[in-house]
Parts: sequence; structure tokens; C-alpha cells
Amino acid sequence: MKRITIILWAIMAVVGTSVSAQTVWYDPMQAGDEPYVEGRAWNKEIGKANYSRLPDRFEGKVSKHVWTLSKHTAGMSVRFFTTAKRIKVRFINVNAGKNYPNVVSLNHSGVDLYATDVEGNTTWVPNMMKYTFSVNGSDTAQFVYDTHEMPVFKRQGMYYELYLPSYNGIKWLSVGVDKNERFEFIRGSQERPIVVYGTSIAHGASASRPGLIWTTLLKRRYDIPFINLGFSGSAKMENIMYDALSEIEARAYIIDCIPNCEGLDNKEFASRVEYGIRKLREKSGAPIIFMEGNAIAGSSTHLHRNYYEQHEKDSIQYEVYMRMKALGFKNMYYITHEQLGFTAEDLIEGTHPNDVGMHKYAAAYAKVLDPLLIGSDTMKCFTPCIQHRDGSYEWMTRHNEILALNHTIQPEILMIGNSITHFWGGEPQSRCNGGKTWQQLFGKHRVVNMGMGWDRVENVYWRLSHGELEGCRPSQICLLIGINNRADSDERIVSGICDIVALIRKRQPQARLHVVEIYPCKGSEERVRAINTLLRSKLPLDDMTDIQDVSSALILDDGSGRIDPTCFVEGLHPNEKGYGRLARLYRKFLFGK
Repeated sequence: MKRITIILWAIMAVVGTSVSAQTVWYDPMQAGDEPYVEGRAWNKEIGKANYSRLPDRFEGKVSKHVWTLSKHTAGMSVRFFTTAKRIKVRFINVNAGKNYPNVVSLNHSGVDLYATDVEGNTTWVPNMMKYTFSVNGSDTAQFVYDTHEMPVFKRQGMYYELYLPSYNGIKWLSVGVDKNERFEFIRGSQERPIVVYGTSIAHGASASRPGLIWTTLLKRRYDIPFINLGFSGSAKMENIMYDALSEIEARAYIIDCIPNCEGLDNKEFASRVEYGIRKLREKSGAPIIFMEGNAIAGSSTHLHRNYYEQHEKDSIQYEVYMRMKALGFKNMYYITHEQLGFTAEDLIEGTHPNDVGMHKYAAAYAKVLDPLLIGSDTMKCFTPCIQHRDGSYEWMTRHNEILALNHTIQPEILMIGNSITHFWGGEPQSRCNGGKTWQQLFGKHRVVNMGMGWDRVENVYWRLSHGELEGCRPSQICLLIGINNRADSDERIVSGICDIVALIRKRQPQARLHVVEIYPCKGSEERVRAINTLLRSKLPLDDMTDIQDVSSALILDDGSGRIDPTCFVEGLHPNEKGYGRLARLYRKFLFGK
């Protein structure tokens, strides 16, 4: 009997382990109304049918080779959030078993995972050779990542970005985690992307894995979308490709096609460069960046087989570029092969860059892109970052909702802050503590609520520098932030607020900016008063910037300086009564009533 009991316990233990480790699979193509895929310009149009980079209407218009290569998932990624300690990825490649001698399998047909914790720290997730590749059209490839072995892993979960194969397509893909773990796909960013049109070097040859292609290196540097339209051996600057590029509302266009234009008649090549500039400028004033070929300048061995012709094309491209600038075409930039700075050690076979070369490519572009994308807009005391501290809503989803609203309703007023602002009311809406008073205050005014639960100054700065101040020209902006930074020094908090103010003033100079002093909260009344006093002494004021003290609405009138508990839900967030008192003060400085 004892032996039977032991056996039964053993069976139950095995079954229990199997159940607890049951994997639930999630498909990014089925996560919402459109695919949760980042890195393709026509995501909604292409839809859920496949992972192509070009929509069907371009078939027969672009070259046959370009059309074939458009089925490769170069530059595409899938973002998700999970608390799981083990992540599995399974997929079927379109061209299973096919490879190029100068493109390793991990880059050609594999996936690559990066993690970002709730504090904004990003790190590569090693696979430790836990993978299988498909060898025919029906085999399933699988990659397994054990994130609990990473020092950066946080129990509250992390964001992940999964880069897809560079030189292969995908028939289907799913991500699996234990059934007890939280998992959600993150919709691709709605920010304007950097659009790259280029050769095999942009396509991905010959990085060791997808995350080390120069386009993905820059994507992580700036944390903005990149559209990779690299087509190996086929980036010949055809007019149809410039027509396609002009459809994309880009933050910048990168043209890197010289190595594929060898053999083109020089006059025809010059004509294509000019057409591209004119076509893009018809639709957009975004920066256009031209790159020369990567043949090693002055090489005694002439490692590139078409060394002389490539540099001839460099010269023609530069001549057209200068002529168009002289004609008044602005916001264009040029990178020479000397500025690229290649040596023989940067190339895998004399043409395509290895990982060192890919970093040199990224560095060369960064010298041009940094002033355009970052400039002086940097925080002095904090690192701007995304966050995912609150499970009540998905932070990135709300960010994208704000981006969309700013473009569609053209708000008169922006309300920037954390959950205290978010819970007041308005759109985009979720939880609401003060909807009636919000409506009474703003009535028919077009207002976007840019409050985010748990946000600190560094999170607000990230949002504002990633599109939330674009697409609109408000007449007034209210900023209330800092209470969630109480773990930081008063000086750091105030410095961070001042950095945000400088960013708003630069991006929205026409708007009157009301910096609202931090609201008092239970147990921190004295600390908050000290921060606000310091803020008043440090904040640079001008004709379009003021500072507003509304604390009196939430403080007892007995001289104690303590909060009035009847105005709060739990000592931090105002209730309807609290928001009603605040509304009377906001009405005065917003509308003069």
C-alpha cells in the first residue's frame, strides 16, 4: 500500500509539473484589428495575409527580384510584454533551408530578442544555442530564451522586441509562455519612421544576427520605427521605388543604393537621383540623406571588384545632390565613403560589412541623425524611458492613442501628467474619478488628456520627444509631473521638470505653458512644498510660460498644511470633490473666468 501511495504521489507530481509548465501560444497576426508587426510601412494595407514588406498592388510594378525580396521580413519586429521567465518562438520560414554563403543562418532565417525593463534599460537576450531551424517548407523552427538567467530580469516583467529574419520570409509565427504568466503584444509605434531604401547592406548582409544590422542598431539608439526597404542586389533607384517611398510619411529618408547602380548608364543614373529628390519633396519636407558606396577609399588592393565604377557613381550622385541644393531643395544631407571610414577588417568578403562594419555604418548615420532627432533635446539628470508599472492599461497603447488624437482632433489644450491628470477625465479615457468636473471645465473645448499612470518626469520626457508634441498646435498646455519621483532628490526632480519645459517650449513655441505645482499628498505635504518652492526659484519664466499654485484647493483651512482627506480617494488621487475644487482654479488661468 505504501508503495502504491508513493507511485501515485510521483505521478501526481509529474502531472502537476506538466500542467504548470503548459505553454500558451500567441500569434501577432491575430492580436488585434491589424497585425502587431512593426517595421513595415503599409501594415494595415498588407494585413494579416502575410509578412511581406510591400502591398500586393506593387506586384508587376517593381522589378521581379524586388518583389521576391519584399517577402523577406528584413527590419520587421514584434513587440510584447510578459512576466514569463521562459519565452518560446516558433515559426515556419518561406524558403526553408535556403541560405547565402556570406549570411549566417541566425541572421538569414533566425530571430533575435532584446529586452527592456520597466526602468528603460535594454539588453540583448542570448539564446544559448537553444534553437532548431526548419529544413523544408513544413518544418517548424523554434527558439527558446530563458530570461530568468539574465541579471536585468525583473519580476514585474519586461518589454521585448523580437527581430524577424533578414533574408527569409515567414509563413506564420507565434510566441509561447507559461499559461500562468502575463503576456500581451504591443501595437507598433505610430510615430513617423526613418525610411531606408538600400542594397543588401541595408537588407542585412552580413551581420551575425538581425539585431546587429545597422538599421536595427539605429532603431534602438533612437527608439523610433525604422522601415527597412533594403533589396539585395536590386536597389537601382527606379522611379517606382521613389513613388513608393513618397507614400510614407517619414521622419527622414535614407538613400543608400550606389553599390547596386553599377552598370547603369551615367545619364540614366543621374536622372534617377534627381527624380527621387523631386518626388520625395512633392510629398514631404523630411530630411533626405544620401550615402556613398562602401568601397574602401585609396585601397591598394582594390578589394571591391567595381571599385572605380562605384566611386564614379558616387561623384555623379554628389553632383546631382549639389545641383538640387543650389536650385533650392533644402534639408538634404550627404555622407561620403571617407566619412564611413571602412578598412579591410570591416568587410566579410570585400563588399558586405561584418558586425564591426555594421557599427561603423550606424555611427556614420548617427553623426547626421543625432542633430536631427535629438539635437539639444536631452535630459540632464534622467534617462528618458518608457514604462510598464501599472497593469490597468498598456502604456504604449495609450501613447499611440494620444498620437492619433493629436493628429485627428487638433486639440486646443494638452493636459500632460501622470495618473492624477489621467484620472480626471477626457480622451483617451480609461479610469475616471472626475468626469463631471472635467466636462464642466472644458465643455466643448478640444482637449487631449496626456496623463499616464505611474509616469515620472523621465517617462513624460520620452513621450514628448516621441511624437506627442507633433501633429497639433495647441494654444495652451498644462504640465503637472513629479510626484512619482519622490525617491529622487528635490534638485533632480526640479531639474527634470525644467528639462521638460525646455522641450515643450522648443516644440510648441506658440502655446502658453502653465506649469502646475505638484499637488500635495498624504504624508508628503512638507516635502511637496519644498519641491514647489525650489521649482519656483529655478523655473525659467517668460511671456508664454507661467507657474500655477493650486494646492490651496486640496489643503485644510486650519493652518496645518495637511491635505483635506475629503478631496481624495486614498490621499494621492483627487476624487470628484477634489477635482471640482481644482477646476475652479484651472478655469481662472486657462479661461480667465
